[in-house]
Amino acid sequence: MKAVILAGGFGTRISEETGVRPKPMVEIGDKPILWHIMKIYSHYGINDFIICCGYKGYIIKEYFSNYFLHSSDVTFDMKNNNMKVHNMNSEPWNVTLVDTGENTMTGGRLKRVKDYIGDETFCLTYGDGVSDVNIDELIMFHKNHGKLATLTSVRQHGRFGVFTLHGGETQINYFKEKPKGDEDGTAWINGGFFVLEPGVMDYIDGDSTVFEKGPLEKLAEGGNLFAYKHDSFWQPMDTLRDKNVLEGLWEAGKAPWKVW
Repeated sequence: MKAVILAGGFGTRISEETGVRPKPMVEIGDKPILWHIMKIYSHYGINDFIICCGYKGYIIKEYFSNYFLHSSDVTFDMKNNNMKVHNMNSEPWNVTLVDTGENTMTGGRLKRVKDYIGDETFCLTYGDGVSDVNIDELIMFHKNHGKLATLTSVRQHGRFGVFTLHGGETQINYFKEKPKGDEDGTAWINGGFFVLEPGVMDYIDGDSTVFEKGPLEKLAEGGNLFAYKHDSFWQPMDTLRDKNVLEGLWEAGKAPWKVW
């Protein structure tokens, strides 16, 4: 199964870091948060990644191009223009980096990598959030309900798209992106970590489509959007404060998302 990661946004709310690099390349424990997300998926046997690049995407390409330099000992034979890698410490990853446009919206980015995904079930998540969600259970849940889309639902104060669930329900009948209010923080929100069928592409018009608006709203209205409830750790990195929280957990050896 492939995992698509949205890594093309401007990251304006953490401009202290994103002035010189894309947000997915902001480091937690000397590793880009993108690396942490990929390690989560890799732990569950998903090693085929499609990265949707945009703003300063060349930095992401350079990182993977020089991955051995970041993670292994190397010898440079300057006379013969050769490089030898020692104690190779690489990941079993196949990484496709796609320039999906600097101003393309989330839905448009997904549509642009359609040909790389193919006709199989795939995962999708944002390049700025980590979680200890069990990917195996998430995929099994998706396959069991048999519909087009599953998102991982989490709880946090009203900063993201919300929807309602009652009792033991998992089917989403109403979805609204970033509503005002919700001061008590009881609503379930979109935490990313989607599992999707290729049919979701039919809900995306083009580059200007925001995946969390038209497509998810229509999927919910048609009974094709389900929620995998995750009550454990989930943390986005929207602000410098969020980054410091994640950094503190990692440095203390208490990072819940480190499942590998």
